[in-house]
Amino acid sequence: MSYRQRVGRRAEDRASEYLKKKGYTILGRNFRGGGGEIDLVALEGEVVVFVEVRYRRKGVWETPEESISPQKQRRLWQAAECYLAEVLGEAKPARFDVIAIRGDEIFHYRDAFRP
Repeated sequence: MSYRQRVGRRAEDRASEYLKKKGYTILGRNFRGGGGEIDLVALEGEVVVFVEVRYRRKGVWETPEESISPQKQRRLWQAAECYLAEVLGEAKPARFDVIAIRGDEIFHYRDAFRP
C-alpha cells in the first residue's frame, strides 16, 4: 500500500469514527460503481448519506472541500445512483456530505452539494 493510500485510509477511519460518534450508522466504505467511488456510505435516520472524505496537511493552499470539482461531484452522483439501485434496491432520501480533515481538525459539511 502506498503512502497516499495509507493516509487516505487513516482519514477515512477518522471520518468514520467521527460519524459514528454523531449517531450515524456506517453502511459501507469505498463503494465503486457508475464510474465513481464513494468513500463512506452512512445512514442518518432514514437518510442515506454519501460522504466524500478529503484530507490536506496544514499549510496547503487549497482546502479539502475546495478540491471537489464539478466533474468529481458528477461522478459521486452517478456512483450514488448506482448504490441506491444495486445495493439498496430502492430510492431513498439521500444527500452528499463532505468530511474535510486539515491536520488534526475535522470539518463536517452536511448537504455540501447537490446533483
